[in-house]
Amino acid sequence: MSTAVAHRPASRLLLPVAAYGVLLLTSLQSLVVPILGQLQTALHSTPGAVSWVLTVNLLAAAVLTPVLGRLGDLRGRRPVLLAVLVVVLAGSLLAATTQDLPLLLIARAMQGASWAIFPIGISLLRDELPPARLTSAMAIVSGTVSVGVGLGLAATGLLLHDGGSYQRVFWLAVALTAVGLVATWLVVPRRRPTTHGRLDWAGAGLLGGALVLLLLPLAKGNAWGWESVRVIGLVVAAVAAFVAFVLVERRVAQPLVSIRMLSHRPLAIANVAGLMLGAAMFVGYLGVSAFVQTPPALAGYGFAATVLAASLVYLLPGALSGVITAPLGGRLVARFGAKATLALALLVSATGFVLLAALHTTTWQLILSSFLISNGVTLGYAALPALVVEHVTPAETGIANSVNSLARSVGGAVATALVATMLSRNLVPGLPVPLPQVSQYVITAAVAAAGVVLVAVLVLVGLPRRPRAGLTAAQVEADDVLGAAGLDIPAVLRPAPSN
Repeated sequence: MSTAVAHRPASRLLLPVAAYGVLLLTSLQSLVVPILGQLQTALHSTPGAVSWVLTVNLLAAAVLTPVLGRLGDLRGRRPVLLAVLVVVLAGSLLAATTQDLPLLLIARAMQGASWAIFPIGISLLRDELPPARLTSAMAIVSGTVSVGVGLGLAATGLLLHDGGSYQRVFWLAVALTAVGLVATWLVVPRRRPTTHGRLDWAGAGLLGGALVLLLLPLAKGNAWGWESVRVIGLVVAAVAAFVAFVLVERRVAQPLVSIRMLSHRPLAIANVAGLMLGAAMFVGYLGVSAFVQTPPALAGYGFAATVLAASLVYLLPGALSGVITAPLGGRLVARFGAKATLALALLVSATGFVLLAALHTTTWQLILSSFLISNGVTLGYAALPALVVEHVTPAETGIANSVNSLARSVGGAVATALVATMLSRNLVPGLPVPLPQVSQYVITAAVAAAGVVLVAVLVLVGLPRRPRAGLTAAQVEADDVLGAAGLDIPAVLRPAPSN
């Protein structure tokens, strides 16, 4: 942090506006989770097609977030943040006024730009606040993440409790985004950018293309046939695009993704863990939401829960408990280290999936499963930035955490496509609406549990033993938020190196 920045008088409203931006982002992420079934009915579509309402948002986030974050460095945070909010507002308006699935997917991709609010907003705080205030600001923002998810779930349930149109949810997104746009215009200061360089457009294009080529066969495999020419051809094309991406990134002076961050073993394991946690979060949310809304009179399982019940009863407890779990994760990292905390987090999520696979006949079982999965993910997200920081130089913390955040987004996108595929196979015969056999939910949860356990073993066996860095809980909380935003950890927030 430069001296000029350190002495700037920051507005007292800057932290509330930055926290509101994070609340907006996480609300937009969770608003649509409970209404995928209603979207399928309203748009006369299939589970696989409607799942792209989530997938395209995560896909856009994976590609746009590092690009927009870098653009904020090069062109100034305020203009880029305002432009992002304008795009999100336009996307929300389009989503609120259309009943056409392709247009809704375009709208959700535009809303995916909102993921850049997080790194840009946190960059603003890091630039404008002194270190003494930054650590407490990080704790506030960390809690806001869970509050935003909970707000999105609760708002969706309340808006649709009387059977109203799903478009109400997107009108709420319009209102929330408009408030954020006005607040940003009034509060965020104008600063000249201090960074120079170029954007890695080639890397962004190749990464986006590779992800689309990978997700399409995952989503359409049931309809096209897993051994069809289209599925095999798209998978081959995806591999070719990823290879081209790696080759391009090796040659670019300022790459979108540092190849070292993909090949260095500790960082590769951290990225695999991030991908798995991102996948676990969406498998949990989507699986529980779809299961509890299934009418037992038709399928022989489920609870015929309304959108309100699915949101408030089954999903909200796990989401809101993150307000406690996130700082707890910081204390666990400070006490036991990032490696042990991450392994514990993965095992907590795995326990939730095992419970979901084995016990799903009563309400409390589903609530407990969702609670364990969600809190395991939250604990893992608290541990990952500290783990990454242990294995990179101070100059590499930003790019290393960017790659890890990217892995989480990709994990969520892949999981969304896979859940849609699993729940559109092996349907109950003779029903007026397509509903999967209960075995599909069991298999999905069991596979998720096995995957999470395998990654936990990889973390325990594959990561080297390192002495704990002596982090305080406050430093871990700062790492959590700055790391999730893909930003460098200021040296003043790091402990003195051990001799």
